[in-house]
Amino acid sequence: MADQIYKDSEERMRKSCESIKKQFGSLRTGKATVSLLDGIRVDYHGSVMPLNQLASISTPEARLMIVQCWDKGVVGEVAKAIQKADLGLNPLVEGNIIRLPIPTLNEERRRELAKHCKKMAEDGKVAIRNIRRDANDKLKEAEKNKDISEDDKKRGEAKVQDLTTKYSDMIDELMEAKEAEIMEV
Repeated sequence: MADQIYKDSEERMRKSCESIKKQFGSLRTGKATVSLLDGIRVDYHGSVMPLNQLASISTPEARLMIVQCWDKGVVGEVAKAIQKADLGLNPLVEGNIIRLPIPTLNEERRRELAKHCKKMAEDGKVAIRNIRRDANDKLKEAEKNKDISEDDKKRGEAKVQDLTTKYSDMIDELMEAKEAEIMEV
């Protein structure tokens, strides 16, 4: 019983950490990354589709992304969707290719992004702590129902605390790396 609670908690914490990593990937840092366009949805013949299902995205240079649409009729919609995403990108349409030059960030914007990064990391750590609380509640419930002994509960709580520390530290490392990338000129 305690092992199942531990495994559940570890899986949930791992997913929370991956979610934070994905959110950090979507922050524009002045470098071209394909993940920058992950959240963009395009209206294609009446249905909304992810951009990566309508075009290939590449980064031939550090400050340039190229979106190559497979259907020439969707190029205008893709360009509009990129502008609507409010990423600070200005699409340049050339045939069925869209060039996205990545502008450099000014100091004020870098600081804003770093602050936003810290908030995202803190939200992730709150999620991790909530998972810990849920696991501890389940362990207490299991002990109350005589499914596990008091010793098993205490061992389980210690293991869950170790997990919490491990994943909180992981989020801190991700945040520090992203912050360094943002502040890099």
